[in-house]
Amino acid sequence: MDRDHRTRRNFMFTALSAMGGALGVAACQKTTTQFEGSSLDRPSTPDDATGQTQAVQSVSENASAQKTAQALDGSAPMPGRSLGNTNLVMPVLGLGGSASPLSRSRQESEAIAIIERALELGVRYFDTAANYGPSEEFLGQVLPPYRSEVAIATKTSRRTYDEAWRELERSLQRLNTDTIDLWQFHSLAYDWDLDTILEPRTGAIRAAQEAQEQGIVRYVGVTGHHSPEIIVKALQRYPFDAALVPINAADKHTPIPFITTLLPVAQQQNTAIIAMKVPAYGRLFEPGVLSGMPEAMGYALSQPGVHLCIIAAETVEQLEENVAAAQAFQPMTNETLVAIEQRTAPVWQENSFFRQWT
Repeated sequence: MDRDHRTRRNFMFTALSAMGGALGVAACQKTTTQFEGSSLDRPSTPDDATGQTQAVQSVSENASAQKTAQALDGSAPMPGRSLGNTNLVMPVLGLGGSASPLSRSRQESEAIAIIERALELGVRYFDTAANYGPSEEFLGQVLPPYRSEVAIATKTSRRTYDEAWRELERSLQRLNTDTIDLWQFHSLAYDWDLDTILEPRTGAIRAAQEAQEQGIVRYVGVTGHHSPEIIVKALQRYPFDAALVPINAADKHTPIPFITTLLPVAQQQNTAIIAMKVPAYGRLFEPGVLSGMPEAMGYALSQPGVHLCIIAAETVEQLEENVAAAQAFQPMTNETLVAIEQRTAPVWQENSFFRQWT
């Protein structure tokens, strides 16, 4: 059984590589003029171990990140950061593929317009998942010509070897690519999630390891919005490259915050932290709480150890507002962070409702 699976995986990888080679010709032709000199990866340096120092570099301090983040229409670039121990250098804002037209089958034209505009504005990190409706397919329609200049992160909710492999194969086909930059085990909530995934023979981690060996997956991560403690256990039990978790201005008021429970552990290991639920689906913008996306995004990106945030957009106009907030981002002072937390203290429960999802 194992030999058959391995043969099938390698055959599938060979076929996808051939397809990717054909796509690469078009990508090369298109990116030669539009992305000349840009780089998805940061250059390796002896200082890579000091990840947190690199993680706060602005685009002006990092030529590679500057070129990566530069918008196609000549607009101001977003700040860029190195993502933990990975070789990825990304603008601080990525596009989320859930809870937006990207995840709705009847909104294909709106989704395509958002993805195309994101590329024009300098977004280079695209987050999706196998269970986000047509999100992977929509991205697969737009991203292939720009593949060498963007990072694609997708997720699997499968916990076992065979199931995870099958879902990875489907994700590759739908995304129209032969490589996933970050493949994540989606929505960890309980110990059994982690135990099942990390079982050496039958767990999904074996699929991830084989996919990395074959060059299909570059980096492996975990996600979760229920329990910071299970994400900490994951990082302690396996050298995951990244964790996607809720980081917003209400988090510190929760009984077990991600900010104080997870971020110190991630910093010690230089694990890339990607922030989600940054505006709490807009609930943080209620009167008397936050003034808008600049405060919501600024708060999340000012947390030590946070490298990037992903935010979905309902419209092109909303995307443009999000990018403008990212372009203007400057790390907040401690006094500003405390003042924001004082405003979110009375409403933390309604802005942490996703913590109940398992």
